[in-house]
Amino acid sequence: MSNMTRFTIRPLYLQVRDMLVERITSGQWKPGAGISNEVDLSRELGVSVGTVRKALDVMEQEHLITRRQGRGTFVNDQTSDDLATRFNRLCTSSGNGLSLDILKSELKSAKASDEEASRLRLRAGDPVLRIRRIQSKQSHRVMLEQISMPEARFPGLASKSNVSLRIVALAQQFGILLGGAQERVTVTRATTSIAEALGVDVDTPLLELDRVVFSIDGRPIEWRSAMCNLSDGDYYSVDMN
Repeated sequence: MSNMTRFTIRPLYLQVRDMLVERITSGQWKPGAGISNEVDLSRELGVSVGTVRKALDVMEQEHLITRRQGRGTFVNDQTSDDLATRFNRLCTSSGNGLSLDILKSELKSAKASDEEASRLRLRAGDPVLRIRRIQSKQSHRVMLEQISMPEARFPGLASKSNVSLRIVALAQQFGILLGGAQERVTVTRATTSIAEALGVDVDTPLLELDRVVFSIDGRPIEWRSAMCNLSDGDYYSVDMN
């Protein structure tokens, strides 16, 4: 098979998947674009149609492509509402995503703390980007987010202005394909600084969302700790996968 890494024990269909993913990350296959059919890809790559099909199956499970019966296979737009909301676990009791407005957002560059280094698999002192964001629903301050990201994956971002700091938009802008995420949900109480940010009393019960988002190669791309003041009721957490 042409262009394949030699002397590897990685299954052939995963090697094909890696090659096709590279076409997305490099911009050769753009969001929304149709891709060649399985037969044409098998001829181009010198592998069986079955191998190509298995590779595309994996990519579909990873939300990278969508197959449409009778129409073909298309590259997903990672910033579309359907895909972007898989990283937002808060919903109303009716199952609709909780729509919030950004009240305040700050971005700065810093050196990774021990905890940031551990969560992002960096070395302590490596450069990170820190985002502090307050989100609201109408006049109600709902969420305080403190976010850390490896600065090396987002070169020049710290000096840019008027850019979306949401992970799905940043990933697409910097050629990063997002994979899955892991989130831990606990109940905590507002400290003095958190209470001030959310406009609540100290010791108010809050929902804490601790989330790590991974790139498609399994590397941590964002660590977010969010304190949520859901005092007006009926929200719940849903699966991101």
